[in-house]
Amino acid sequence: MIVAVSGCVRRGLKIMWGKWIGCGVPTAARERFSEGQRAWSAITDQEGLIGQVGGWDPATGRAHVLGLWTDAGAYDRFMDERHDRVFAGTGQGEGCTAIETATGATVLDMAGEMTGLAPALRSATVLRVADCRLLPGREEHFLEVQRAVWAPGMAAAGGMLAGTVTRLGDRRFLVTTLWSGPEAHERYVSGHLPPLRARAGLQEDLHSLTGHLIPLEPGWRVLPAPAVTVG
Repeated sequence: MIVAVSGCVRRGLKIMWGKWIGCGVPTAARERFSEGQRAWSAITDQEGLIGQVGGWDPATGRAHVLGLWTDAGAYDRFMDERHDRVFAGTGQGEGCTAIETATGATVLDMAGEMTGLAPALRSATVLRVADCRLLPGREEHFLEVQRAVWAPGMAAAGGMLAGTVTRLGDRRFLVTTLWSGPEAHERYVSGHLPPLRARAGLQEDLHSLTGHLIPLEPGWRVLPAPAVTVG
């Protein structure tokens, strides 16, 4: 199968829908925010949910959440039917100084040690995020480098479970990879990242890059409820 996404051709891609959330939370409100985040377990029965994970960015103190859905229609139905009600029940809006969200379609799947994103979301303990804003006209080259350099390079490092690239807007792409643990990620950073960076030629594509390495909070993990079989 060949799928065209935003002018770029990708083979075998199942287009999903991603959501990236960043929240400023005062230190005194962190526990309350975490309690509210655990309340999102109410959506485990929502049709189309692939999974949601998140945690605190140690570098900034901000809370970040990544949500993945089977398609834009499933996400839109959730927003229309349930989001506002669940959000009001969490009380999170009262404890945040700022909430930023961005959504978009996946444009590349990154294979790792697990088959598909669902089991990776269940098992990962670390989320690595590269929030990339590109120079004009560099979209196709950027995605080709993700496919040919970064995806196989990270998979070869060991411990990268699965990942995806999501287009969040005009010349903005979010590269998210799920890792088995901090030790595996550190081995990648020390042994694999420098030569991959040299091959990728980042300066040719990027206007700016913001990185996040987020230890995942187990209580924030929201996964679809197992299907119930009858008979």
